[in-house]
Amino acid sequence: MFSITYATLEDKDFVVTGENLSETEFELKVRDKRCYILRYDNERIGVMVFNLIFDFIPFLTLMYLHTAYQRKGFGKQAMLHWETEMRSLGFKMIMLSTQVNENAQHFYRKMGYKDMGSIVMDIAPYEQPLEMFMGKAL
Repeated sequence: MFSITYATLEDKDFVVTGENLSETEFELKVRDKRCYILRYDNERIGVMVFNLIFDFIPFLTLMYLHTAYQRKGFGKQAMLHWETEMRSLGFKMIMLSTQVNENAQHFYRKMGYKDMGSIVMDIAPYEQPLEMFMGKAL
């Protein structure tokens, strides 16, 4: 059975890696309920993390699902869960970003997100392909 729960400090080793989130930031996400653990049959299979951009728009900063669980509807269920929660908290819009060389952009478009612009990150050590921003009205 698929479930989504708020992350707890016990999830630190699953969520915190050198690439996506520091330990300190993870602790803040747990405190503020801005990190979810995606589970299937009680096994952790993914994670979602968000911030507030401009201090008033929820912005999904990380959506990760183990490869074995992709393309099975879990990502869609997780996104719908997040959207519903953000709507219930009174937010009118949500945003996210993905690199142009990632297939996630196609998934997000199917979920109703529209392209909203992009940025070039060409300053070391943060160089990467073009980062595209997407948004959706709630």
